[in-house]
Amino acid sequence: MNNSMIKINNMSKVYTTEDVETTALNSVNIEIQKGEFVAIMGPSGCGKSTLLNILGLLDNPSSGEYWFLENEVAKFTERQRAKLRKGSIGFVFQSFNLIDELTVFENVELPLLYLKESTAERKRKTEAVLEKMNIMHRRNHFPQQLSGGQQQRVAIARAVVASPPLILADEPTGNLDSTNGEEVMKLLAELNDAGTTIAMVTHSPHDANYAHRIINLFDGKVVTENIREQFHI
Repeated sequence: MNNSMIKINNMSKVYTTEDVETTALNSVNIEIQKGEFVAIMGPSGCGKSTLLNILGLLDNPSSGEYWFLENEVAKFTERQRAKLRKGSIGFVFQSFNLIDELTVFENVELPLLYLKESTAERKRKTEAVLEKMNIMHRRNHFPQQLSGGQQQRVAIARAVVASPPLILADEPTGNLDSTNGEEVMKLLAELNDAGTTIAMVTHSPHDANYAHRIINLFDGKVVTENIREQFHI
């Protein structure tokens, strides 16, 4: 399993209420290699968001195995999941999820605070990633003072500031116009070229074209996998 970042075996997720049982994922098997860029596609309600939440250690499956960085994490407690998430996974959301009361610099710095890094290290790493994302000139602005494209660049900066091996992106261009969307996809592709593994949920065939492989879900099952380009580890 040396080159495997994620391995899911026979995973299901069932949501139960008093009246109804809903199967969100049904016996899913997926493997994602270190350094891969994978797009997850399918119609609304097919299980994409549920899968991303489980991959991101935000939720547990009902059954099956989930190996992440050679840890079997399917039955981890919330505390165990939170500990592993820190520094291991960066999240990029459609709605940016920035904190309005914090400046750009403070938003990006946040993951390093959770990792209890020193003030000097936090400053160095935050400034370096703001430079890389071409957003340094906005460091003292608040999210509401930025365009959508700038907000998503800040969100990506926050996702990568702790150098996590995995980035999970949920419709990262969904709230952006085509120009800003293209810019965001190029940033993700550059991060992937530098070695970061990316799993992205998207409705956009255009965005999916940036991935090495496209996994199609339907009714909670993997129905097809398309390898777009040869991926070498």
